[in-house]
Amino acid sequence: MNANGGLQIRSAETCKWDLLSLGEVMLRFDPGEDRISRTRHFRVWEGGGEYNVARGLRRCFGMRTSLVTALADNAVGRLLEDMMLQGGVDLSHLRWTAFDGVGEASRNGVYFLERGFGNRPAMGMMDRGHTPISQLQPGDVDWDSIFGAEGVRWFHTGGIMCALSASATEVVRGAMTSARRHGVLVSYDCNYRPSLWKRRGGRQGAASINRELAPLVDVLLGHDGDLAREIGASSQGPPSHDEESYAAMARGICGDFPNIQAIATTTRKATVANRNDWGAFAWMDGEVYRGAQYNDLEIFDRVGGGDSFAAGLFYGLMNNRGMQWSLDCGVAHGALAMTTAGDNSMFTLAEVEHAMTRNGAAVQR
Repeated sequence: MNANGGLQIRSAETCKWDLLSLGEVMLRFDPGEDRISRTRHFRVWEGGGEYNVARGLRRCFGMRTSLVTALADNAVGRLLEDMMLQGGVDLSHLRWTAFDGVGEASRNGVYFLERGFGNRPAMGMMDRGHTPISQLQPGDVDWDSIFGAEGVRWFHTGGIMCALSASATEVVRGAMTSARRHGVLVSYDCNYRPSLWKRRGGRQGAASINRELAPLVDVLLGHDGDLAREIGASSQGPPSHDEESYAAMARGICGDFPNIQAIATTTRKATVANRNDWGAFAWMDGEVYRGAQYNDLEIFDRVGGGDSFAAGLFYGLMNNRGMQWSLDCGVAHGALAMTTAGDNSMFTLAEVEHAMTRNGAAVQR
């Protein structure tokens, strides 16, 4: 029996990988409680939207995940490799490029992020120009070999990867086309970042690319208030904070793109930087699902909450748990991930399932 309705996912027995992600991995510099411009100490993490999903699925949920990315072969690249190896994601599809000594031809991306507190919002600063993955070209990766010979159940990428360069967009298009040819389910997170699209038409440019790629998408992700705009849907109403408005938004998107089988979005209202209302909605087979709602959730580090949500959602769907359970799993995993520093989940499936019961945060002995 398929608890996921019409969502068809390849069997684990026929595939080497449960999920393959395509995206950039950067080194994050975290000033802790200080400001970037005043600190004298940073803690470093690895992070990247598409990678975070693969890592969460591997470390928290025990799924077999792999990553297509590219790094410059220098000490920073090897540090990122070491961090990713600790995360357990397979790196057999990691591409290394020669480093010219100064980073003029290509360099590894870094970013700096203040977590924010109270009425001071989180603030990020990107330093990711000329990265190896932004220079990836169509034909550099043998997608048919990965999706066909190796076998992949689920392929995940998104708007961040597309924003890196025009050639990166074409790499995404080629990967999604190959995935669909081999019966691999394709998910796409719109994940609009103003800083990345500034040179490529801003929100309108992002929506145009997302709309071109939407016919290749099975599962669409984004932020509920912006998703219709991010995908360039013909019907764009107000933010969807209830089942009725969410259904209207989903019907509009699926009317434009009938190939989209499921839509899932997080909802977040930031009262202050470290206290948010957090939840999610989903749409599948003509039905709206509302995930568990966390009101006034205390936030330690909000980065990666959406990626951890996606990991929990994908885990549930790949294990035939149905949309409601999968949605609640994603919400709980995202809520937990935002209680620790760094981009990535530090939790176990047992801890996520405990959080789903909402039985409190008493000491576990």
